[in-house]
Amino acid sequence: MDWKLSHIDKNGDIHMVDITQKDDTQRVAVAYSKIRMDRETLCAINAGTVKKGDVFTTAKIAGIMAAKKTSELIPLCHNINLTNIDLQFKIDHEDSCVEITATVKCIGKTGAEMEALTAVSVAALTIYDMCKAMDKGMIIEQIYLLEKSGGKSGEWKREQI
Repeated sequence: MDWKLSHIDKNGDIHMVDITQKDDTQRVAVAYSKIRMDRETLCAINAGTVKKGDVFTTAKIAGIMAAKKTSELIPLCHNINLTNIDLQFKIDHEDSCVEITATVKCIGKTGAEMEALTAVSVAALTIYDMCKAMDKGMIIEQIYLLEKSGGKSGEWKREQI
């Protein structure tokens, strides 16, 4: 593979990649995360009996806020104008976990992959925070990009894991 680091110039200095000349295109990124927990914790989330409140609503708001703040958290990440952020939560009783999916959309010069990944990460962390009094052994795992579209590189979809 012939590639170079885009954030380092020929002198080894770090810089933000210049995207001024890139075309604005519609971009979509979808990311995934999973948080594994005790069955009792999962049942409390599902029943709405977690003492700190509505876990999924709070995690959704946290994920949306995190996606909007990504450029403040990730060095050299461009601030992009997001047009839509959607988080979905799926309870998997058999695996005793919550699966989190974030879809982030924008029209711009650079993709929204980092924003989608940040959204699922912070949503999982929020679930952990809200439920840690019941279950300190929760495991946040499998944070990855599912798919992206737009820009010069076009569409990309992860093959099954």
